[in-house]
Amino acid sequence: MASSLVGGLISNGHVPPQNISLYEPNPDRLAEHVNKFGITPADSNESLVENCNVIVVAVKPQVMKKVLEQLTQSFKNNNPLVISVAAGVLINSIETWLQKALPIVRVMPNTPALIGKGAAGLFANTRVSLHQRTLTQQMMESIGVASWVESEPDIDSITALSGSGPAYFMLFIQGLIEASVKAGINANTATSLAVQTALGTAELINSSEQDLQTLIDNVTSPNGTTEQALKSFADHDLKGSIQSAFDAAKDRSEQLAIELS
Repeated sequence: MASSLVGGLISNGHVPPQNISLYEPNPDRLAEHVNKFGITPADSNESLVENCNVIVVAVKPQVMKKVLEQLTQSFKNNNPLVISVAAGVLINSIETWLQKALPIVRVMPNTPALIGKGAAGLFANTRVSLHQRTLTQQMMESIGVASWVESEPDIDSITALSGSGPAYFMLFIQGLIEASVKAGINANTATSLAVQTALGTAELINSSEQDLQTLIDNVTSPNGTTEQALKSFADHDLKGSIQSAFDAAKDRSEQLAIELS
């Protein structure tokens, strides 16, 4: 995710490459990023904290506590904006581990950010200034769409919506492909048509002024094929299954926050 963000910031002209510093404990990986983007390598996390006005913390949630507790002294000498992309790590936990109240934004991105098509939810604590909010939004919009939420618990809902969402759509497309192959369609053809159908439908929704139900009705002829398929979905309570999946993901996100605090 950090690599995607760096690439997006540079390609959109928001930040000159030399103004971006990166620390990566793996020297080969650090060299790879420096050579690819022309950014400035840092020799430690401590030097990043002491010299940057925006710190993006992109580490696994399970190691966040260990990483941040090693940086308490460095943060005493600086007051940067901290942007956390770690799922389940609360702002209060970050401040406790750093032993300091800071402007902090939690971001829940998703994997399509890797190709500049991400969807991210953002939440800022009260110490984040208007300028810092704008800066954060510009950063995240360099790799897709970014929307603010009103409360930190809303990030758990964003996790269930767009954070985990790509897997839901992938599973549906996988099922559609498998059904097509079972009906005798070549696997490559089924994949191509299923993926393009998903892409085209998303673009149609995004560009249309009509609501979703109207768009669905436009595809559905009385006593036609689509109507029969939609009836089958209703008989199997597709929307109920989606609600259950959403709730399960949201509940797990809430549990992670407790486990990691």
